[in-house]
Amino acid sequence: MADSAFFCPLSHEGVLAVRGVDASKFLQGQLTCNMDYLSDAKATLGARCTQKGRMQSSFRILLQGDGCLLAMASELIEAQLADLKKYAVFSKSKLTDESAAWARFGLQDGDGALVSLGLELAHDTDAVTRANDLIAIRVSPNRTELWVPVAQAADVQSRLAAQLAEGSLNDWLLGQIRAGIGQVFAQTREEFIPQMINLQAVGGVSFKKGCYTGQEIVARMQYLGKLKRRLYRLSLDGSDLPEAGAALFSPVHASSVGNVVIAAQGEQGIELLAVLQADAVENGDIRLNAADGPALHLNELPYALDSKLETQR
Repeated sequence: MADSAFFCPLSHEGVLAVRGVDASKFLQGQLTCNMDYLSDAKATLGARCTQKGRMQSSFRILLQGDGCLLAMASELIEAQLADLKKYAVFSKSKLTDESAAWARFGLQDGDGALVSLGLELAHDTDAVTRANDLIAIRVSPNRTELWVPVAQAADVQSRLAAQLAEGSLNDWLLGQIRAGIGQVFAQTREEFIPQMINLQAVGGVSFKKGCYTGQEIVARMQYLGKLKRRLYRLSLDGSDLPEAGAALFSPVHASSVGNVVIAAQGEQGIELLAVLQADAVENGDIRLNAADGPALHLNELPYALDSKLETQR
């Protein structure tokens, strides 16, 4: 169903809210993304890193009301709140878990349904439109997140169901994989620097904004370092879905050469994104869980890695 029109509830993520007069200023010094890029008509991807540049979370962030909302894997919310609150003591901003306040839906080829809700959304990735307290965000070509205040959730879901087939979360994640958008989950928390999941290639890292937690490591890798591991798109025969963080191997290497980032069931088998050593990819023999485990096949990403484009925000 991932290639046909559908909608599904986004049950795997929660919403962290940062509100108050200093919300954007505070987050500018904490996140990889440029808060100056955000507007009522623009959202972005981003990450929160440790001092060593390792991602504690990745998210989509947008402006809303008197602050910002960050959608991330639900299991990361509590730890991320605790970490950010340590730095917000002297800031006029309040951090809370607003997961229960929002119902979120993923729409594939659902622009007609959006129009019926009063939402005219531009085709550009990161575009945002708002109407009747609803928020629509273009997350990749033909894919949209719809944010709905929980009081309207039942009505909106009913109206979506009248126009679109209801798909599964797997269908939505399959589209994310095909769009080449990696994500941090509990199993991979603090495992990757942003460039390892190609976050800079999908607009989630700013190299112009100045200092933020982990910035020195992230910038040094972009300008001076040689990235040994990065995100690749792969496929695998079978139906046993590997978990995020599952180890990948190459018979010519003595130890693990990477980890699964996100996986979903496709029409012809499993599709996934993984962080892999470049030299192992060149060898062309990648295996799941062990050096003699099931073989994976390399697929193309829908974007090119271009350092000139990656440093524009």
